[in-house]
Amino acid sequence: MTSVFIHNFGCRVNQAEAFDWSCRLGEAGIAVARDWHQADWVVVNACALTARAEADVRQFLKRVRRESPGTRIVVTGCLADKTREELAGNSAVCRVIPNFLKENLVGELLKLTGAGDGRAEKRFFRSRALIKVQDGCDSHCTFCIIPSLRGKSRSRPLEQVVECAREAAERGYKEIVLAGIHLCAYGRDLEPEKSLLDLLRALTAIEELRLVRLSSLDPRLLPEPLLGYLAKEEKICPHFHLSLQHASEPVLRRMGRKSTPAGYLEILSFLRAGRPEAGLGADIIVGFPGEEEADFEFMRDFLKSSPLNYFHVFSYSPRAGTPAAGWKQVPENVKKKRSEELRKLSREKNLAFRAGFVGRALAGVVIKKRGSRLEVLTGNYIKVMVEDGRDLRPGQDVLVRITEAGPALSKGEVV
Repeated sequence: MTSVFIHNFGCRVNQAEAFDWSCRLGEAGIAVARDWHQADWVVVNACALTARAEADVRQFLKRVRRESPGTRIVVTGCLADKTREELAGNSAVCRVIPNFLKENLVGELLKLTGAGDGRAEKRFFRSRALIKVQDGCDSHCTFCIIPSLRGKSRSRPLEQVVECAREAAERGYKEIVLAGIHLCAYGRDLEPEKSLLDLLRALTAIEELRLVRLSSLDPRLLPEPLLGYLAKEEKICPHFHLSLQHASEPVLRRMGRKSTPAGYLEILSFLRAGRPEAGLGADIIVGFPGEEEADFEFMRDFLKSSPLNYFHVFSYSPRAGTPAAGWKQVPENVKKKRSEELRKLSREKNLAFRAGFVGRALAGVVIKKRGSRLEVLTGNYIKVMVEDGRDLRPGQDVLVRITEAGPALSKGEVV
């Protein structure tokens, strides 16, 4: 039987796309491999957000060609749009599929492989169902190349998302993860116009569904009614990740983001008050052009005193075709030093947050299992290692008591 391995780079949207492809490939009679070494075909869902992301994709392509020269490769994703000619000239790559043709990827694979008989094989199963509800972005921040690669904001019809969520619940998924390039812009392009709040109300009404988790949220598009719903609805995971990017007002203005640190703090404080147990995270860019030492220190102090308990730190990477790429750059050694300082702060804050739950029992879902060892993800985004997994399996709901907060992971026991 023909087998396909899908390797993702980058965002939750790519993960959600891969989840959908995997399910559809299984239904078409193509096996979805768990290891690319055992696959006949490898689909690379590539990212172009940063130079590091691009380098990781190229490194993986070289590795596949070196270690498994007979494996055939299909590349899609943002890097496929950005460097299509380069990838097409790569002898290891059989096909390059741009973003706008992603919806047809499974059909293209069936043509390429000559496989698939329409008989449903054993279904692909992950611990949580990922659903892409929106793609593209209209914001055009001065540092971001994504709008030029993914196009304008486009929302999936609300009824279609609800049906997809119902199907996921019928297949045994208790938690779904909503993904979008600009999730908070959901519904603005629909006719009649909808909103993320409309979608969440419809999804939480599905009785069989236990939890809805949100991917990155834009603080510029979090109106009071939506914030109020997030802070009170029990079916919404108490885990909110915001695309802050920076805290210094001069830097935010240069980024083209109409935000203020006071506005950020108001949102974070509201969520913390409404969901005291919530995991609060943020994306942070360090070393943006014009970032002075005072800007960095302001951001560091803001993050330290804020309710955030973790942040993903990215060193600014110039993207050709964006305004910021042509501006005077912060030296790489300065970016590295500042990034390391914020990552250290993030580790410290996250450890303190997790330590506050030692002795408490939290609801979670099994996301990995190796032998009797489990990895459980709680609703508020704490990963807990459990030694005695007994007959539990990925995707299963559990109640886990946290016994220890280690430097990287927490430990616990199923109760």
